[in-house]
Amino acid sequence: MPILLVPGLVSSPRIFAPVVPALWRFGPVTVDNHIRDDNMGAIARRILAEAPPRFALAGHSMGGYIVFEIMRQAPDRVAKLALINTQARSDTLDATERRRGMMARAKSGDYRGVLDELFPGFVHPSRRGDAGLRQLVYDMGEDVGAEAFCRQQAAVISRPDSRPTLGWIKCPTMVLTGDEDHTIPNSLSVEMANGIPGAKLVILPNCGHLPQPEQPKATADALVEWLRN
Repeated sequence: MPILLVPGLVSSPRIFAPVVPALWRFGPVTVDNHIRDDNMGAIARRILAEAPPRFALAGHSMGGYIVFEIMRQAPDRVAKLALINTQARSDTLDATERRRGMMARAKSGDYRGVLDELFPGFVHPSRRGDAGLRQLVYDMGEDVGAEAFCRQQAAVISRPDSRPTLGWIKCPTMVLTGDEDHTIPNSLSVEMANGIPGAKLVILPNCGHLPQPEQPKATADALVEWLRN
């Protein structure tokens, strides 16, 4: 079974590097390119055009928003679904205002400052001094670049509310989150799991918004179980 992984905002394939080796035994793994378009519909269409006929699909954070759009466009092509530290709701007015501010700063040359602003919300509070995780965020930020970051934010701002379509998801689904995600609270993961028939909810302890590098073994174990069952 081919496995498609969709990263989050200002994330590159590096985010999935800690878990890919555990997944490879189940089928070829692809980390999708989600930085070329500025709206969810176009991002999903491009991923689907490049994807195999049927696949297991996992989306992290913004990648979850893209996954919901893929499910709207081609639900029969998705054999299994994993929603990682994401949510089904549309953007709030406050969040949109903050995103537009970050876009303006990135365009004006303060992209590194934007990454510094985002970092504390990305990780568990106990890891806010973790230089390795901060460097990972910097490296992924460079992979994405300021222009693509602004395209991503535009897509996130305009995303639809996916809650009305949760009940349409029929494939085996896992919802994974951390116990202290300060970017997307895990209450929103609970909401998704309750709305998707038969979904399994996994909440990792001592984990923030980036479970792959924060809790690589626990995240890999959960994804392996998802693929195996």
